Amino acid sequence: MNHQLTAFIDDLRSTHRSNLVAVILYGSAATGDHDHRRSDYNLLVVLDAIGPEDLRNAQAAVREWAKLGHSVPVYFTAKEVENAADVFPIEFHQMKRARKVLYGRDVLAGVEISNENLRHQVEFELRSKLIMLRRQYIPASAAVDGLENLMSESLVSFIALFRGVLMVMGDEPPVDRHGTLALAVEKLALNGRPFETIYNIRRNNLAAEMTEVDANKLFADYMNEIERVIEAVDGITG
Repeated sequence: MNHQLTAFIDDLRSTHRSNLVAVILYGSAATGDHDHRRSDYNLLVVLDAIGPEDLRNAQAAVREWAKLGHSVPVYFTAKEVENAADVFPIEFHQMKRARKVLYGRDVLAGVEISNENLRHQVEFELRSKLIMLRRQYIPASAAVDGLENLMSESLVSFIALFRGVLMVMGDEPPVDRHGTLALAVEKLALNGRPFETIYNIRRNNLAAEMTEVDANKLFADYMNEIERVIEAVDGITG
């Protein structure tokens, strides 16, 4: 993986030259909490200026990176990094907490996160993902493996939002996913059993031996606890 990253950064340097400010690895891969079977290598590419020509020129480098099974990097200008934290407080907080500068300067070091903006985005994202979870449940409920996949894939997104919930409550969330989940369960007095069951299904990459009744009961408990998290965040506003 180090070889792939080095080769990709060399390609980016050749492509963007003096316009390239930084390349930053963020997320689970930067913290050691990475599952190569499911997780992406998230990269932030920062340029001084971004125009259509800059993005077109990156096509060859990004194509080779994508051929290796990786997602397309996120492109920001250095100015946008300074000014966009009020719009994307959760994402920028995750980048600040779990990052590794692979090239250039650490443009995230001076980024500050507003608690008010963070709370607003956390509640919005939680409610949006809960609505999506309900929609996806309808087709997934036809089979146990469909339900297991839905729960294990959605849990990562909710854990990322739990980090924001903990910050709004004045706590510093752990960098790793399981630590964040455990602290959220503790601070919000949640029933941790459905979360732990789903986390283990995802982490082990194995189907649990559940009947259809068991899988639907697990989903009901899972959804109920997410609703409790939303209620808690909404209560903070009051």
